[in-house]
Amino acid sequence: MPSPPAPYDAIILGAGAAGLMCAAVAGQRGRRVLLIDHAEAPGKKILISGGGRCNFTNIHTAPDRYLSQNPHFARSALSRYTAQDFLALVESHGIAWHEKTLGQLFCDGSARQIVAMLLEECAKGAVELRCGQGVSEVDHADGLFRVLAGGQSATAPALVIATGGPSIPKMGATGFAYELGRRFGLKIVQPRPALVPLTLSGADALFRDLSGVSTPVVARCGKMAFREAALFTHRGLSGPAILQISSYWKHGEDIAIDYLPDHAADWLLIAKRTSPRATVRRVLRHALPERLADALDARLALAGDLGNLSDRALGAAQARLADWRFTPTGSEGFAKAEVTAGGIDTDGLSSRTMESRRLPGLYAIGEAVDVTGWLGGYNFQWAWASARAAGEAL
Repeated sequence: MPSPPAPYDAIILGAGAAGLMCAAVAGQRGRRVLLIDHAEAPGKKILISGGGRCNFTNIHTAPDRYLSQNPHFARSALSRYTAQDFLALVESHGIAWHEKTLGQLFCDGSARQIVAMLLEECAKGAVELRCGQGVSEVDHADGLFRVLAGGQSATAPALVIATGGPSIPKMGATGFAYELGRRFGLKIVQPRPALVPLTLSGADALFRDLSGVSTPVVARCGKMAFREAALFTHRGLSGPAILQISSYWKHGEDIAIDYLPDHAADWLLIAKRTSPRATVRRVLRHALPERLADALDARLALAGDLGNLSDRALGAAQARLADWRFTPTGSEGFAKAEVTAGGIDTDGLSSRTMESRRLPGLYAIGEAVDVTGWLGGYNFQWAWASARAAGEAL
């Protein structure tokens, strides 16, 4: 006799941004969906994002703002579900929003509104949600996936890995997605912390005295450059510009900082002509926070009035301030990383459906996959877009 049909069409592991979105899309297409999460409540990372207001997308989303071993992989999903598409969903639920700098969109109220919206969308699709259930077993046989979670077993012909990466472990994040991927033949691109503060030591550690000082800069690493604020911390460097560049930084490489990106290349020489009795310290204090100006002045070690300093010495100071080098010793790790770079190798997945090329019925979406966006709502947009792609394929 043929075996009875599975009670579910799809089991989705992980009730974060990607998992909730995928469940809602599949459920509203008439699929019987079971959504499982080990946390006591869904959307925990959504709730803490954007200072509690959820930077839910970015209107400047484009494939070139994502890191991956295959830089073209994200293009298909992102083009089929755009920031404007998600914004339309937000507005359909009456959620007020505002745009901050650089295309970042936030809720006017609370990130809880985004979680409530996603849960309402899941309810429309009759999604069964089980929270507080850790997965103890997952196997595949006879075309069905079997998941044992919280002492209960469930089967379905499709399984979606939406458990994210190991960033922010205090929220319960783990590398479970990678274990599961490997078990079913998917390769893993070495995971590493991304959008993370960088640590300094040695001569650079003197800048720890500036802990709490922030200033707009251009941060560079290799061919990448980001113009945003940098923040000095008791351990090293942070702030949006540093978080952005950290995703591209590799051990042993320098980070270059331009402290005065709005100044002309020969600004010190101009100051010498217009204010010959001023000091380097004084002109730096006009342009930068005092503590930072004083620290940079001490390292430049140019004593005396500008009028008494050679053009060559001032030119060298200008060049150094525009290209001040730090060699980070590392990062603050997954504990402080906003996201994970690396993950399930995209070569093993369909860019259109997120389905495994090796095992039909297996999908991977969101942060679990080797696609990492810039700071500012890009990673949420990848979660929505990749989830939509899988949800429409289930």
